[in-house]
Amino acid sequence: MQIGTLSRRTGISIRMLRYYEQEGLLTPKRQVSGYRDYDEDDEIAVRRIQMLSDAGLKLDAIRRILPCVIDEKPNFHPCNDLRALLRMERQKIDERIVTMQSSREVLSRYLDDLD
Repeated sequence: MQIGTLSRRTGISIRMLRYYEQEGLLTPKRQVSGYRDYDEDDEIAVRRIQMLSDAGLKLDAIRRILPCVIDEKPNFHPCNDLRALLRMERQKIDERIVTMQSSREVLSRYLDDLD
């Protein structure tokens, strides 16, 4: 399938699909004409990438985790260091939450002072 079809089927923009390819997350075949030729496996990979991204993971982590994902639940193969990586990513998210809560409190104080 062409990139536009994959974009429509997954809801991911063409630009983002090209970025995933540039980052090595997708490796579509090429037609003789040079057009990308995506297949069902590429569509599955895009859905898995989106699932991991929705969990707050960045592309570096997704790149390492993606080969371990075996379906959309997600279920994982027992890849080396997967637990440690997921725990590290969760810790990063926890730290961002603390920072955001602190920022919210500061903004709330500013609003209170204005009232």
